[in-house]
Amino acid sequence: MSASTTPSSRPAVTEREAREVAEAAREQHWRKPSFAKELFLGRFRLDLIHPHPLPDDERAQRGEEFLAKLRDFVETKVDGGLIEREARIPDEVIDGLKELGAFGMKIDTKYGGLGLGQVYYNKALSLAGSASPAIGVLLSAHQSIGVPQPLKLFGTQEQRERFLPRCARTDISAFLLTEPDVGSDPARLATTAIPDDGGTSRSSGAESGGDYVLDGVKLWTTNGVVADLLVVMARVPKSEGHRGGITAFVVETNSPGVTVENRNAFMGLRGIENGVTRFHQVRVPAANRVGEEGQGLKIALTTLNTGRLSLPASCVAAGKWCLKIAREWSAAREQWGKPVAHHEAVGSKISFIAATTFALEAVTDLASQMADEDRNDIRIEGALAKLYASEMAWTMADELVQIRGGRGFETADSLRARGERGVPAEQLLRDLRINRIFEGSTEIMHLLIAREAVDAHLSVAGDLIDPEKSLGDKARAGANAGVFYAKWLPKLVAGPGQLPASYGEFKHGVDLSGHLRYVERTARKLARSTFYAMSRWQGRMESKQGFLGRIVDIGAELFAMSASCVRAELLRSQGDHGREAYQLADVFCRQARIRVEELFTRLWTNTDDLDRKVVKGVLSGTYEWLEQGIVDPSGEGPWIADATPGPSQKENVHRPIR
Repeated sequence: MSASTTPSSRPAVTEREAREVAEAAREQHWRKPSFAKELFLGRFRLDLIHPHPLPDDERAQRGEEFLAKLRDFVETKVDGGLIEREARIPDEVIDGLKELGAFGMKIDTKYGGLGLGQVYYNKALSLAGSASPAIGVLLSAHQSIGVPQPLKLFGTQEQRERFLPRCARTDISAFLLTEPDVGSDPARLATTAIPDDGGTSRSSGAESGGDYVLDGVKLWTTNGVVADLLVVMARVPKSEGHRGGITAFVVETNSPGVTVENRNAFMGLRGIENGVTRFHQVRVPAANRVGEEGQGLKIALTTLNTGRLSLPASCVAAGKWCLKIAREWSAAREQWGKPVAHHEAVGSKISFIAATTFALEAVTDLASQMADEDRNDIRIEGALAKLYASEMAWTMADELVQIRGGRGFETADSLRARGERGVPAEQLLRDLRINRIFEGSTEIMHLLIAREAVDAHLSVAGDLIDPEKSLGDKARAGANAGVFYAKWLPKLVAGPGQLPASYGEFKHGVDLSGHLRYVERTARKLARSTFYAMSRWQGRMESKQGFLGRIVDIGAELFAMSASCVRAELLRSQGDHGREAYQLADVFCRQARIRVEELFTRLWTNTDDLDRKVVKGVLSGTYEWLEQGIVDPSGEGPWIADATPGPSQKENVHRPIR
């Protein structure tokens, strides 16, 4: 196969078909309130997040008791430097985590799990991940997106009773969606699951007695190398008795025909067990199908609504560590007669790290508690938390490396070898980089959140801007849109943000009420900007990804500001560092407001159109002369590996841990 070709087994999918598949998979209705959705519509619903929700006493006690045990374990049994050097978590560490119950944190106690809520689950991931990010990934991939969460949401009682006790104590699970030529566009999924009903139709027995035969290749299977159970997404062809579509299955990794062909290596997270898994004529009982045929993508997206919150948890841990190291190092290191922390160029970085860490913890805890309460729809909040935390944590780690100077670029082992403290700042930078890519890259998260943010507009005016709709459809949509906007637009003119006394309960020494008034005013401005853009570009709006990304980033900043103020007030009311929390929230909000104003400017003053012209020139070879004067160290081979179904030609590197 040449470098320019891709596997021929891939379904041919048009852009519109791909959008339709993604649209069919998303939740179509809003049955519960959403703070973030209202924010994008210009409605600042502070009542949805304030007073700050809290876990009940019993759940909090159970969580604190487990955190104490986990802390003792990671402090005495985990050597993060060893995991980094050997690129592997020792089996005895994994066994110890199993005995501790760490693999069953989110699994109900009736299935042998610990029954922790999202709040304490995330605190545990932060703690474990601070000892070794690879351990945080191992635990979160198993519970956030692996077998337990899809079964909790969509599994049958029989499936839960069969698999959850195993996941709670003995078995490791993984989630398999991505393929060599399929990333965020699942419409092109090529792994197939062919029904073999054994002479019975689906309606007369395939539910319990038939099989599916899996063929295909899955890439970047986190935990896949050591997993005992897999959640696999595969395409079921439509046939008599089978509705078909992308479908989820629980697959035993030791099934005949399952081969882990490679253990992948990365720039960071060197201890993770991530591989390539091939399925060749793998028989999976119909009883192992999760949900109905065609529900696979919906299951994946719904699972990720809360599953994504594990990433902000790791980012909170990173921010706390960055702050600790920045504080200790900047007080000890002197330049020009005083500690470097007292030089403004360094001090501003430390302030950013401190304020942003406070905000990330506020966002993560708030979204997690909202998930536990199940009172609100948090699909946008969870996505915003993932997007914002992954971007800000990367920036904080980069600033820490800069504060450390040459020592920030030097490895911990090298520092130790010459007699200094082994601070793995460069490792943190490498480990955090993937957060901006997996479980939805920043670019995909922008589009996903933007789609949800404009859902109200599309529900009333979607046909109006759809070029394929008839004149009759457009006329009806125009009438509906007229009614909606006649009621909605006047509400964007004025609000509590213009009243000096609004949100006065957030004024205690430091005044946070002004920041909440700013959020209210800015939410209305954001909604007006979105409406203007839809009026201007109509059906072309979906191609304005730069604009949509900035709209989402503004919303993320406003959400973080709101969460920070609410958290500061919670800590003040509890007598828990309230004064300091107010100071941090104030600094964060002032920094965020500067970023928001810059984003608003860039909504309409940018180089998006020029960038598109340059891209066309790059792809056509117009600027190929600019590439001269170098050598390319890349090896030979295709850009995308051949994933044609068939028997494996490689050694099985599957390594179950027992």
